[in-house]
Amino acid sequence: MDIRQLRCLVEIVDSGTFTDAAIELGISQAAVSRNLLALERELGVRLLHRTSRSLTPTAAGVRVLARARHVLAELDELVSEATSGQTRLRVGHAWSAFGRHTTEFLRRWAAAYPGIELQLIRTNTASGGLAEGLCDLAVVRAHLELSRFAHVLLTQEPRYGVLPADDPLARKRAVTLDQLRDRTLVIDRRTGSTTVDLWPEDARPKIELTHDVDDWLAAISSGRCVGVTPQATTTQYRRDGVVYRPLRDAPPVDVHLIWHREDPHPATQAAVGLLTELYQESSSPTS
Repeated sequence: MDIRQLRCLVEIVDSGTFTDAAIELGISQAAVSRNLLALERELGVRLLHRTSRSLTPTAAGVRVLARARHVLAELDELVSEATSGQTRLRVGHAWSAFGRHTTEFLRRWAAAYPGIELQLIRTNTASGGLAEGLCDLAVVRAHLELSRFAHVLLTQEPRYGVLPADDPLARKRAVTLDQLRDRTLVIDRRTGSTTVDLWPEDARPKIELTHDVDDWLAAISSGRCVGVTPQATTTQYRRDGVVYRPLRDAPPVDVHLIWHREDPHPATQAAVGLLTELYQESSSPTS
């Protein structure tokens, strides 16, 4: 079966005549007829009722026509996806992108590279969608085998305790790991940066698992759980019923930007440079 045969079938029906279909496709009327006959022989069914005055799909033709439109739409999308690589940069993240730097990054990118559309794609996978082919580079905070990818360390973010708003600990300016150990901790093992290894083996909290930031927030606001998260979450997920407090005695979280070593997106180094500059500015004494 040939894609040209499917295009001919669709164009014949849409144009109404073989002559008009030939004009739209830029081929001869004889070529249109040959493509349709070849498709009918391949499928073993008649696809069109043809008279001197009308042309309508058969019952089989209606089914094949619907499938042909779907196949051709998928093909057009594939071509668009392949050719848009130079004009679109997709940045994946599991939960919170670049935290308080996200808006400034988007603004600076638009000003510096107006010809390259920047898309932030949230996907709850360990690689931020990079390994799955959903993005061109990704920001990750989870524990990941970085040797698989090219990468740069952007910063280290402090951790925060996440509490129900009516929790007694919410009245404190900061909390400690020890103050959370008797609570139920909600975590995402696949993409989260929090594990029970933050606590001594004999003083670890109970855990509840989640796979989505919205469910994570709901579990905390309900009062049944607490959470621990990098600073970026505190700026991108402010919710009623949830408060964030600095976690005084927890190690920071490494924030990496990762991309494929082989055949990286042409704009990768531009993104790396802009983000590195942005994070360096924020960490300088005058920022």
